[in-house]
Amino acid sequence: MVSILKIYKFFLQWLLKLVARLSPRTIEIEPGTALAFAKDYSVYVLDFLFFGGSITDKSERSVKFQAECVAKGLRQLGVQKCTLVGFSYGGMVGFRMGEMFPDLVESMVVTGSVMAMTESITHAGLERIGFSRWADYLLPVSAKGVETLFQVACYRFPKLPNWFYNEMLHDFNNYRVEKGELLNALVISDQEFTIPCYQQSIHLLWGENDKIIDLATAQNIKRQVEEKASLEYIEKSGHIARMERPLVYNNHLRKILASLSLKYHIYSLCVG
Repeated sequence: MVSILKIYKFFLQWLLKLVARLSPRTIEIEPGTALAFAKDYSVYVLDFLFFGGSITDKSERSVKFQAECVAKGLRQLGVQKCTLVGFSYGGMVGFRMGEMFPDLVESMVVTGSVMAMTESITHAGLERIGFSRWADYLLPVSAKGVETLFQVACYRFPKLPNWFYNEMLHDFNNYRVEKGELLNALVISDQEFTIPCYQQSIHLLWGENDKIIDLATAQNIKRQVEEKASLEYIEKSGHIARMERPLVYNNHLRKILASLSLKYHIYSLCVG
C-alpha cells in the first residue's frame, strides 16, 4: 500500500520546485512556509542534523554544533548576511547563531523558542503539558502518543483518523537514538546560562495559547533583550501557530520583513 504521506511529500517537493523554485542541495560541511516568500526573498529551508536526511559521524549533539553546521552551510552557498526565521528548536539554533555569527545574522524572527533551554524553563514547560521528560513528549512510541503530541502543540486540533498517526510514527522512529541524544544535550543548568548581548534586532512572533513555551516566557525574553526586541502574538493558536493559522502568521512575518528592509538589505531568509 502506498503511503498517503509519501504521496503528499512528493507533491509538496514538486510544488516547491516548480512554484517557489526551491530545490534540494546536499552540502558536506566536513568530510564524513516558503511559497509565500520565495518571490521577494532568497529562501533557504534548513534540514537540521537527524531531523530529516542530514547526518554526521561526530558524537556532538549540542545546539552550538547545529549552529556551526548551519553557518558553514550557508557560507558555502554564498550567503553573506541573512534574516533567520526560526521555530521551536530552529529558534534555539537561530539564537545561538545570532550570538556566535553576528556578521552573518542581521536580524531574527523567532516563534515558540528560547535563547537556551534551561532547567527552570524545562521544568515549567513540562509541568504545563503534564510530562516528566521532553523525550516522553517529543519521541512518542505509539500512534496515541503522536496524537497527544499534536493536541498539546495546538490550540484546537481536529480529529484525524488513526492511519495518519500511525504513518507519522514512522517519521518519529527515524534516528530515534540520535534525536534522544539531541534532547539530552538541549537542557542546561540555570547557572550555565547568561543572557547574550545580541547585536541584531529580534522579533518574537508567538502563539497566544502556546503551552510548551508560553507567552509569559516570550514576554520575559523581550524584557531580557530590552530595546532590541519586539513581540507580537497570534490569537487562537498554540506552539505550532504557523501551521494552525498560516495566513495570519505569514501576514505578520511579511510586515516584519518589510520593516527590516527599510533598514537592511535582506540577502536571504533562513527557515528553521
